[in-house]
Amino acid sequence: MNDINHRRVHANGIWMHIAEKGQGPLVLLIHGFPELWSCWKYQINHLAEHGYHVVAPDMRGYGDSDSPQDPESYTIFHLVGDLIGLLDELGEEQAFVVGHDWGAQIAWNLCLFRPDRVKALVNLGVAYMPRSPELKPTEIFFKLYGEGLYISQFQEPGVAEKSFSKYDSLTVLKKLLLVNAPDIIAAPAGVEIIDFLHTPSSLPEWVNLEDLQSWAEKFNATGFTGALNYYRAMDKNWELTAPWQGAKICVPTKFIIGDKHMGFKSFGTENYIKGDEFKTLVPDLEVVVIRDAQHYIQLEKAEQITEEILSHFRKKSIICATH
Repeated sequence: MNDINHRRVHANGIWMHIAEKGQGPLVLLIHGFPELWSCWKYQINHLAEHGYHVVAPDMRGYGDSDSPQDPESYTIFHLVGDLIGLLDELGEEQAFVVGHDWGAQIAWNLCLFRPDRVKALVNLGVAYMPRSPELKPTEIFFKLYGEGLYISQFQEPGVAEKSFSKYDSLTVLKKLLLVNAPDIIAAPAGVEIIDFLHTPSSLPEWVNLEDLQSWAEKFNATGFTGALNYYRAMDKNWELTAPWQGAKICVPTKFIIGDKHMGFKSFGTENYIKGDEFKTLVPDLEVVVIRDAQHYIQLEKAEQITEEILSHFRKKSIICATH
């Protein structure tokens, strides 16, 4: 990774650390929880080799980017605004975009708010879901899965941080790899989610211990508040996005998920992504389900995911060139 360049840029009022490599059309890689830019290192190197300028930021609240403490600073407007500011700072009108987990959620909304800035999208793991006109997200999750669900447990500022602090950051990250985790990440009544999650005795082959230790060092420095604040802004996001009720994502999109992804069966994800509603909301959509793949799919199936990304972006580049 020695030839990956690093710098900090000023975007949307904060300083963002970015890793970048290559020349050509811009590709933005947007990480999720609790990741850093380096979760994309395989994709950075291989996409750059195929003629792209690849940029992977540490998102707001993570790593070497600024980390405001107030959950109000983590609305979807802030997060999408950071990416628009980054595009402007890079002098690019448009980008190809790839998102994973929370990064996918941000990428969906980037396409919703500013489709003019996105050439094509590949999203991993988190589908675009219709906004409920009546219930806030936390109300829906509590109603379906109770107070033990990880999302519910992350809501109150300071609570998850206190439970995480019983462990060193490396152990927290190992637990959050979700190795052998249940389909629904929910703890029994009275049990903290981080206590409930299993600490793997050995790491799966797709996890690089040095990378995980590097992540742990960053979280030792920043804490987990910034990362957890994404969840604490979910209800505020619901309020702010009311004007887009029923709106469609019209950017050419490939959605990829593993059939062992958490909630694939229990959340109803499988039926949703194979049904009509998803394709109605995202008309220009290709869905790819990868066998025996779990949550951190860009790490676990790095070569396959990179090929899926390349095929989608190449196809869209050809279509654009012929118009």
